[in-house]
Parts: sequence; C-alpha cells; structure tokens
Amino acid sequence: MNRPERLEAVPVNEYEWAYSLVDSSRISTFLISILLIVYGSFRSLNIEEEKNQQGQSTNENCSTASTIGQHTIDTTQAMFLPIGASVSLLVMFFFFDSMQMVFAVCTAVLATVAFAFLLLPMCQYIMGNCSSSSTKIPFACGRFTSAEILSFCLSVMLVFMWVMTGHWLLMDALAMGLCVTMIAFVRLPSLKVSTLLLTGLLIYDVFWVFFSTYIFNANVMVRVANRPAENPVGILVKDAPRLSLPGKFVFPSMHSAGHFSMLGLGDIVMPGLLLCFVLRYDNWKKAEANPTDLPPPPLIRGSLAQKVTYFHCSLVGYSIGLLTATVSSEVYKNAQPALLYLVPFTLLPLVVMAYLKGDLKRMWHEPFVKAHQPLEV
Repeated sequence: MNRPERLEAVPVNEYEWAYSLVDSSRISTFLISILLIVYGSFRSLNIEEEKNQQGQSTNENCSTASTIGQHTIDTTQAMFLPIGASVSLLVMFFFFDSMQMVFAVCTAVLATVAFAFLLLPMCQYIMGNCSSSSTKIPFACGRFTSAEILSFCLSVMLVFMWVMTGHWLLMDALAMGLCVTMIAFVRLPSLKVSTLLLTGLLIYDVFWVFFSTYIFNANVMVRVANRPAENPVGILVKDAPRLSLPGKFVFPSMHSAGHFSMLGLGDIVMPGLLLCFVLRYDNWKKAEANPTDLPPPPLIRGSLAQKVTYFHCSLVGYSIGLLTATVSSEVYKNAQPALLYLVPFTLLPLVVMAYLKGDLKRMWHEPFVKAHQPLEV
C-alpha cells in the first residue's frame, strides 16, 4: 500500500507579491492609467477635428478650451526635455523647503485650469438644453460660455476643498485633470521625435531611481515624490494640513492598512503622447485612404495584424508594460522606474507593426505635414 506523500506547508510570504497584484490599489492604478490615456487621446483628436472644421481661424478672439493652440514638440525639445526635467528635479530636491509655498500655489493654479478642462464636456452636456449655452458672457478677464464658467467654478471649489483637507482622493482628481490636459494639448509630430523623447526619459527615469542614491545619498525621485508641501492657507488657518502635490496618483489599499500604490504623472502622460500620436495617425490614414493605394505587404495581407490599429497595439503594449512594472515593484520590494518597462512594451511593438505594414518610413518623418501644408501658388 502506497503511503501518502507529505504535503509541505508553503509560507504565505512566498506568494505575497502575487496576492498584492489583485489589491484594490493596484487595480485602481492600472484602470485609471489606461482610461486617462484613452480619454486624453480622443479629446486631443476631437480638438484637432474641431479646429479643422473651423478652418483654423485666427481672427476671432475665442476663449473656449477647444480653440486653444496645441503645442507640438520638435526634435530639439525632445532632446532637452529630459535634461530640463533633471534640473527641475534637482531644484525641488535641494530647495523644496524654501520654495514649497511657490510650488503649492503654482500647482493649485495649474490644477484649477486643467480640471476645468476635464469637466468642460460634462458641463457642456448639462448646459446643452439651455438656449443661451453658446452665448459668451463677460467673466473675469474675458468672455466665456456658461459651460466654461460652470466648469471653472466647479474646479475652483474642488481645489479649495483639496487645499483645506489635503485628501488623497481630491489630489488624484486634480492629477487626472493634469494628465488629460497635457495629453490633449501636447503633440508629437512623428515617430522619430516620439522615440527620441521616450528613450531620453527612460534613461532619465532609470538614472534618478536607481543611481541617484550613489551620488546624493538618497533616492532623489522618491524623495521629491513623497515630500509634502506647506499649505498656502497655513498663514490664515492654524491647523492647515500639509499638501501632497498632484504630481502622482496615490491609491490606498482597502485590504491592507498603510499600503498604497503610487504612479507618477509622467508614467501616464509620456506614453500617452505616443498613443495620442498613433491615434491621430490611424485617423489620418483612414481619412487619406485611396482605393488606388498599394496593397499591404504579403506577410500581413489578410492576417490579424492588418486589422489591428496602431492605437490598439500600443494600448495593449502599455497595459503589459504597466503590469510588468507592477510585478517588478512587488517582487523587488522597492521603487521601480516605470518607464523602463512602459517604453519598450509600448514603442517596440509599434515599430515592428509599422514595419510589417509598410508605414514605418511615413510615420518616422512627420506624416501629417503634407496633409496640412497649403499649396503654393
């Protein structure tokens, strides 16, 4: 008679990282990041389509958010942005105590404008039944629609509540507005600029997370991200809470007290700019489609790769990269540079897919220029 095998007890801590992956804080971070990128990309596409429908008129003194010019990053800016980000990080690391009030006030102002932009579609829907919803009303230093005034007032109320309470949920709401606004109003013109920018930021992220300790005896990135600022209303209110600035998302765990998940805005915005670019390219390619165009290469003709858009490919890659970064942080139990995982998983599948579809050369060299350049007479 065979003796039963002995079952050895597996320590709970051995699989603790696997359980933490399905923690509420991790799931919230994962879902919110993807939703913000998708929503910001479509808002950017909608703004561009509205500007094209209006003929890009510059004679009117328009104050709506949909008519504000979008900024396009060029090659030089893409090269120096990681350097500028490093300088800003060092300034906050060394001079945060003496400049924290300035940082808090500037952040509050920017967050107010950004969250008003995030609320604008909802306010336009609410005010849509009003006959005077498109009429501009004098307000402050300009003329605005009733929906814009409503969104601005709601945003001011939210920022005021955040300043008075310092609650993490209000901080996350303001961070959402900042993310969507940056994705919607900053554009990448080509895959070359996108690659240059994301590669530089990957090196920046890796250096300041992994190697700054050897130079500054502290993890500069983590120290700056976790440092709260003095409350501007502390001058008037005695027990005003210190403010954690909305440069990151913080989601506390519902199952483990004291545990929280944190993700920087740059880990959403920078890959989000790439996804916004490929969404514009998918839309542009569909609009410019011509029956006389050359058929796709035989390698992908009739395959799934021909049907999948670049936006879907990059979004799946971003999701896998974010999941990989989450696993790494749980396995190694320390801060991880998220762009180390997000950039390769987002950029490499896109480049391979563009090569297989025969679009790599066109995407690499500013594909939208010819479509918008006026004809010379």
